[in-house]
This record gives sequence, C-alpha cells and structure tokens, in this order.
Amino acid sequence: MPLANGRTYRAIPGPSETPDAVQRAMHRSSVNIYEGEVVELTESLLPDLRGVARTEHDVAMYICNGHGAWEAALANVLNPGDLVLVPATGRFSHGWVEMAQGLGIEAEILEFGLQSPFDPDRVEARLRADTARRIKAVLAVHVDTATSVRNDIPALRAAMDAAGHPALLMADCVASLGCDRFEMDAWGVDVLVAGSQKGLMVPPGMGFVFFSPKAAAHRPDRVSRYWDWTPRARPEMYYQYFGGTAPTHHLYGLRVALDMMKDEGMEAIWQRHATLARAIWAAVEHWGQAGPLRLNIADPAHRSHAVTTLGIGTPQGQRLRDWCERNAGVTLGIGLGMAPPDSQERHGFFRIGHMGHVNSHMILGVLGAIEAGLAALDIPHHAGGIQAATRAISAAAPPAS
Repeated sequence: MPLANGRTYRAIPGPSETPDAVQRAMHRSSVNIYEGEVVELTESLLPDLRGVARTEHDVAMYICNGHGAWEAALANVLNPGDLVLVPATGRFSHGWVEMAQGLGIEAEILEFGLQSPFDPDRVEARLRADTARRIKAVLAVHVDTATSVRNDIPALRAAMDAAGHPALLMADCVASLGCDRFEMDAWGVDVLVAGSQKGLMVPPGMGFVFFSPKAAAHRPDRVSRYWDWTPRARPEMYYQYFGGTAPTHHLYGLRVALDMMKDEGMEAIWQRHATLARAIWAAVEHWGQAGPLRLNIADPAHRSHAVTTLGIGTPQGQRLRDWCERNAGVTLGIGLGMAPPDSQERHGFFRIGHMGHVNSHMILGVLGAIEAGLAALDIPHHAGGIQAATRAISAAAPPAS
C-alpha cells in the first residue's frame, strides 16, 4: 500500500521548506534588471536583513551558497599567508578551514570533537600566547549543521576581549540565522556569514555577508572583483549589488520571506524554534530509554534549535531513513561528517531539520513517522515519544482565552 503518496516533507537541515507565499512570489516572468521595481525591491531588503541579524552594519549579497559566502568573507579581510584560528566542532568548521587554505591562508585548528561545543578558555589561552599577533581572525561556526552543536559566541567574544587580542571574530550563521538567537552587534561579531536556504526560507542561491567597520578596515592587498563587498554594500549602480545580473526571482521570494519574519517578530521566531526543538528532544530522550537512539549533544544548553543530530547505530540509521521516506513520505537528513565517508558507521546517524517554515504539526508528523518506523523495523525503543513531544508543545503554548 503506497502510504507515502501525497505531499511529502523534507525534514532535512536545509534546504528548508519554502513557504507557498514565497514560491508564488518567485513564480513570475523575467523583470527589468536595470531600473524600476526590482531596484526599489532590493533596497527594501537591506534594513530587514539587518533586523534579522540584529545589526546596523553593512550587508553584501551574493549569488552563491554558504560555501561562496565563506570565501567572500575570507577574501575581503585576509591575505595569503595570514593565520586564522578555528575552534572546530564539526564538519563545517573544517569546511571553512579548507576554504581558507584554498586561498593561501594558514589555519590553526583547536579541535573539540563532534559532541561538545568549543571551550572559550582554550581559545583565550591560545590568543594570549600569540604575542606576535599573527592570528588575524577567529572563525567560529555558531551552529554546526553536521553535529547540531550550538556554540557560545558571546563567551567567545569575552575570551577574545580578555586576551586583549585584536583578531576579527567571524561567525558562520548559515544554519542558525533566523532560527537560533543571534545578536551580531550586541555580541561583538565582526563578520557574519549566512545563506538563503535555511532560516530565511528561500531556495538555495543567495549568500549574505554582514561586516562591521573594523572588518572593512582589514581590507587585504587584493580582493577579486566578484567577491569585493564594498560595491555590493554601497553601490553606485544597481548591478553592483550582485556583481552583475541580479537574482531577481530570489529577491521577490526573499521580500515575502522577510515580510513573514517581520510579522512574526524575531523574539517569537526564536521562541518557536526553541519550543519545537524541545519537543524533538523530549521524544528522542523518551525513545532512548529502552533502545539505542540518542541525541548527539548531551547538554540541552549546547543543542541547536534548527537541527538535531541523532545516533542510533549501524545499520539502523539507514534502515529508519529508508522506511520513513518509503512509507511516510518523510525525508530525514543523512549523518553528515559523523564518521569517515567510506565507513559504514556513517549510516548510524541521521538528522532532523527544524528550521524556518516549520510548526507544531510538521514536527509532530515527523516524530510520528519516526516512531512508526522504529516499531515497524523492530528497533528497540520506549514507546510513547509522541506523547512526550506533545507535552513539551502544550506546556509552551499560550493558555486558551
């Protein structure tokens, strides 16, 4: 019986679900890319993007994904041969290192494993030891999409200040912007990197780099014409916003997505994501009382509100993902970066994305599919995880009027 027929759901950690209103806004014929409506539309996006990032600083928009935004951020502040310090807590910390090394930048990694956040004290100690001030920037991933760890950026800023070190603080917020609380200015972040396809609820294709005056002053000896953020942030002609042809349809979709976010309010958005994350954690912890399923990050204070990584063992992870997709129309995320790519152990992990356009019934549907899969596959678990999730949601819901 084809139980998966009907509308499917991608519970992966990006691209997130695109709201129908965003899709409708993007469903249009081509527009004039030189003048008129699209120019005013683009200019209207900037203050609202700053509102999401909680900053008064400049923002540059690129036609690229998060990897492109990584490179754009690096290319505007660092020269080949410069040294960056990277507290690593998962695959995407190492990915940013690889991007830096590809530009001839040296990277020193402080490794913290796959199940814990970075330790600001260790970062402070390393910066204090850098008496020659060779380290030009600290590259910190706020939420690592692979491990689902959420790092403490304010504590990192405090450690850098305590060390009296002038390095830039650069934060990857690709997974977290619009999901987990992030306050660029209040937290003293110099560069923020994000993409369109997660908390911003727009299909992949746009990258964003927010940068402070301190970061702008770190201009390297040479910046490629495409990645140069100066004309993008302060264009003299419209095409300079994008280094060429504008991503017109993405802009129309982004306008609607930002309107939706303004209507809900950032505090409410952060609270919604926190509540839905707690519902997932409650279900997983309940199931895990009598089986192998576990949350990758033990301390709730360090868990992302946008993505949850789970360990269940090999081959159960792959079997459960396959069952949910075949029988419930729910696609769960692969266990990315949790084991070597050629190792069967990677099939012992999976991820649930809960970012952007997501609500209670979506999450309860995903959890219901997982519990059905656990039962159908005879994977040991403590039945009743759905009830635990509903209690977490009902406890946070406003009282009836």
